[in-house]
Amino acid sequence: MKLISWNVNGIRAAMRKGFLEWLEKESPDVLCLQETKAHPDQLGFELTHPAGYKAYFSSSQVKKGYSGVVIYTKEEPINVEEGFGIEKFDQEGRTIVTEFKDFILFNVYFPNGKASTERLQYKLEFYEAFLKHIEGLRKKGKKIIFCGDVNTAHKAIDLARPKQNEDISGFLPIERKWIDRVVEKGYIDSLREFHEEPNLYTWWSMRSGARERNVGWRIDYFFLQAELKKYLTDSYTMPDVMGSDHCPIAIELDL
Repeated sequence: MKLISWNVNGIRAAMRKGFLEWLEKESPDVLCLQETKAHPDQLGFELTHPAGYKAYFSSSQVKKGYSGVVIYTKEEPINVEEGFGIEKFDQEGRTIVTEFKDFILFNVYFPNGKASTERLQYKLEFYEAFLKHIEGLRKKGKKIIFCGDVNTAHKAIDLARPKQNEDISGFLPIERKWIDRVVEKGYIDSLREFHEEPNLYTWWSMRSGARERNVGWRIDYFFLQAELKKYLTDSYTMPDVMGSDHCPIAIELDL
């Protein structure tokens, strides 16, 4: 079972750059997109009903052309929910949840804290509320996978220039500490199960040829709880896939 996550930085823009052809060729069992920047009623049939997939959207109620997530899945989920029950977070269209037989999958576009002190605070509150929510489900016996743009590089190995970014949101100690807590609670950073090497990034600034020089950040992740580790057979980034300032990431499960 192949799951892919990708911040497309606008699903309509991605479509103009060959998204549907890529989807047909890659053919994941589940595809999670973030930052779609569109409501379903703004999209054509080929994006709301791509061949072979069910589509589930969560869109921003705050403003159009902002945030948004979608899950495309070949298998029909047992249950689908938008958000996790807190209006100030759910209204921005940042979370879609699909429950399958073996796990619950959260596709999340975590907030960016760079714009202001207020948005950094919002991001940290989102982090706390999200972790509390999935921990509540885990304690009820649910198996959790969450993926998406976490908007934080965890360790120095996860960005090209850690020293220069120590005081920038996305690499602040308080943000990184939250990922530490996620790991301490038994969630596995899937990529590091297979790849310990540096220079594996998922986002590059669109300025000054950063992608060509691989001056990037790893801010997109697949986390799964330890009980699912035995099913994890691979995890990797897909830096050669263009169409966004992020690249897709993937995991493969033997389920």
